[in-house]
Amino acid sequence: IQKLCDRVASSTLLDDRRNAVRALKSLSKKYRLEVGIQAMEHLIHVLQTDRSDSEIIGYALDTLYNIISNDDEEEVEENSTRQSEDLGSQFTEIFIKQQENVTLLLSLLEEFDFHVRWPCVKLLTSLLKQLGPQVQQIILVSPMGVSRLMDLLADSREVIRNDGVLLLQALTRSNGAIQKIVAFENAFERLLDIITEEGSSDGGIVVEDCLILLQNLLKNNNSNQNFFKEGSYIQRMKPWFEVGDENSGWSAQKVTNLHLMLQLVRVLVSPTNPPGATSSCQKAMFQCGLLQQLCTILMATGVPADILTETINTVSEVIRGCQVNQDYFASVNAPSNPPRPAIVVLLMSMVNERQPFVLRCAVLYCFQCFLYKNQKGQGEIVATLLPSTIDATGSSVSAGQLLCGGLFSTDSLSNWCAAVALAHALQENATQKEQLLRVQLATSIGNPPVSLLQQCTNILAQGSKIQTRVGLLMLLCTWLSNCPIAVTHFLHNTANVPFLTGQIAENLGEEEQLVQGLCALLLGISIYFNDNSLETYLKEKLKQLIEKRIGKENFIEKLGFISKHELYSRASQKPQPNFPSPEYMIFDHEFTKLVKELEGVITKAIYKSSEEDKKEEEVKKTLEQHDSIVTHYKNMIREQDLQLEELKHQVSTLKCQNEQLQTAVTQQASQIQQQKDQYNLLKVQRGKDSQHQGSANDGAQVNGVQPEELSRLREEIEELKSNQELLQSQLAEKDSLIENLTKSVPVPGEGEAVTAASAAELEGRLSVLLQETRELQNEIKVLSEERTALKEQLDSSNSTIAILQNEKDKLELEITDSKKEQDDLLVLLADQDQKILSLKKKLKDLGHPIEEEDELESGDQDDEDDENEDSGKDPGLSI
Repeated sequence: IQKLCDRVASSTLLDDRRNAVRALKSLSKKYRLEVGIQAMEHLIHVLQTDRSDSEIIGYALDTLYNIISNDDEEEVEENSTRQSEDLGSQFTEIFIKQQENVTLLLSLLEEFDFHVRWPCVKLLTSLLKQLGPQVQQIILVSPMGVSRLMDLLADSREVIRNDGVLLLQALTRSNGAIQKIVAFENAFERLLDIITEEGSSDGGIVVEDCLILLQNLLKNNNSNQNFFKEGSYIQRMKPWFEVGDENSGWSAQKVTNLHLMLQLVRVLVSPTNPPGATSSCQKAMFQCGLLQQLCTILMATGVPADILTETINTVSEVIRGCQVNQDYFASVNAPSNPPRPAIVVLLMSMVNERQPFVLRCAVLYCFQCFLYKNQKGQGEIVATLLPSTIDATGSSVSAGQLLCGGLFSTDSLSNWCAAVALAHALQENATQKEQLLRVQLATSIGNPPVSLLQQCTNILAQGSKIQTRVGLLMLLCTWLSNCPIAVTHFLHNTANVPFLTGQIAENLGEEEQLVQGLCALLLGISIYFNDNSLETYLKEKLKQLIEKRIGKENFIEKLGFISKHELYSRASQKPQPNFPSPEYMIFDHEFTKLVKELEGVITKAIYKSSEEDKKEEEVKKTLEQHDSIVTHYKNMIREQDLQLEELKHQVSTLKCQNEQLQTAVTQQASQIQQQKDQYNLLKVQRGKDSQHQGSANDGAQVNGVQPEELSRLREEIEELKSNQELLQSQLAEKDSLIENLTKSVPVPGEGEAVTAASAAELEGRLSVLLQETRELQNEIKVLSEERTALKEQLDSSNSTIAILQNEKDKLELEITDSKKEQDDLLVLLADQDQKILSLKKKLKDLGHPIEEEDELESGDQDDEDDENEDSGKDPGLSI
């Protein structure tokens, strides 16, 4: 190796150096450490100095790749693998220590020769894999560095293009700045073209690589996501999901590709994205038919389980919080006979214990997303449980019935999922919390029906599995919070409070601590949202009960068990219920928000004295009174707003009419100006005075034309008259000249050719609104007057146009006569000039001395000189 390195360094012949580098390449895999230590510097020098020879450059790049890359190592033991990885990163560190080495590789990418470009791509990829952030930074500051790498996607040789995709994958990983540059270098267009060329979901591993690169560019990068949406690339994703209803053709690669495609859709509508960005992408997906296509897969047969699960998760996030998409999803039916709503079909899977766990989690997420910020959907679900809407024939099962069935089944996972799903139907919706109190259940034949609320507490008291009890307690806490009527119903059952205090007071094992914490939360809600309508369970009495039976400190400690639970923080991170196995399914994401909101206020409520409670009640009553005053003013303001809107509409209409009139006036003025210009032109061309001059009144306005205008017109007519007189005088002078000449030669000639303070504030606002109304009415009056004036002006303009048009027609007739007369004069002048020349020639032939023209025409020489100077001609050339 040392001898070969010496030959590379010292040989003057290129062939010798090339052979030495080729030999080093053959040794570099087996003797990686030795070649790396001794040859790296020489190989870099070859890249710098022998660029003209593509063969030696190719060998050098291959050798460096073998030294730096760990890909070709076939290690058996774990220790040797780790040692190999360390070796790669060490050599990479040595190579990139001089930043110009990376810049050198980027410049070599411009070489089109396959034996240079391909190994250069592989070497750069290996460097990025070893020390990504450092190499990324060097490429980022290199001029045109990223652009050169992007050119690889346009290479006609597939192997270079495909390895270029892998290089860009490594380049864009976790680097927002590079991701943005790559995106603006038209990466989306090129990658989507490649995916289409390769067959979309039916394509091979190249499609997979392109999808991974797209994910790198879009995930957690709001700028690129917006660019992707604005570039209408979402529409190009729709054909990916046209997989049809088929039982075959699902290769492992197709499943992988489709999985990545679904994940890419989710990247654009992730709940962690800014709400505005997610919302605009959701709308775009509905408008281009992408959501509809996903729902088709959802209801298709023969779709692999993992694709179906991921499709459900994707549909969930496409509809989450988007009313249009949620409404569409509610209308989707499964292709069954008779057709069933997709929601019902999915819920049947959720409460079926034979279905895969991940699928059941996905359906729960889909149901939660359907109800998220969707009061209309919440009402539709609760309505399926109300007595008036239940199908008495039992021919079809509703969503509500499925949830109740799951709530009271023997499968604890179904209990938990159904309880959480039902809690989401009540989320931030006081109306549905009250409506659900009306639901009655027939528990067994012969016994009277019991309320849903009562049945939940009955099962709770029976001591079922922890997962079931946690689910029911989360449902009850959600139901009772912010709903005093539900609290009263709950307390009305005299068994409920003793059960809760008994659960909290006992010293149970760690497994039961979470249930104790939830019982404390439910009891705390019953105190905080208690309207004191039940004498037996007034706020104060419940607090005294806690102090006697449990102790305030002990109660607060038990309440704290919820947020301290190891699975609480995991559930609070993201909305999707994503659990490794059923036993981890304990907390719901939305419920963790409720706990965070209530834990502090319940703690304060427990420690408040009865006097403080009374004061709080008084404040509440005062606020209610103020609320009624505020409501009164709000109604008045609403009426004023309606009047104001009406007046604004009138003003807007009048402004519009005003603008139309102004436009008409402007057009008329323009026409008048055109007529005036034509009129002036005709007068300039005229050779005599206008016959209308005498009839004009010099001191007064004539049909909209000012006296100054008439005066200017008269001046122009006088000028035309003087021009004609000049022509006549010239003609007379030429006649005189002819007469002089004819005396010498007998030849005839003929001439020369809300709060309390808010009430006062609202009164002030009302006064302002009334003032605005008066001002708008005045503005309407002014605009009406303006409109009348404009109409008068328009009529006057029309009259002026008619008069000017009449004058124009007369002048055109006169100018035609004048032109004819002037043409005759010019012809006559030309004939006279011709005759003068002829006479001069005859005189010259007879030997008669001829005087110079300037002497003969001394009478008009000065005038002609002036004319020649004005026209730029030499006076000596005149006839």
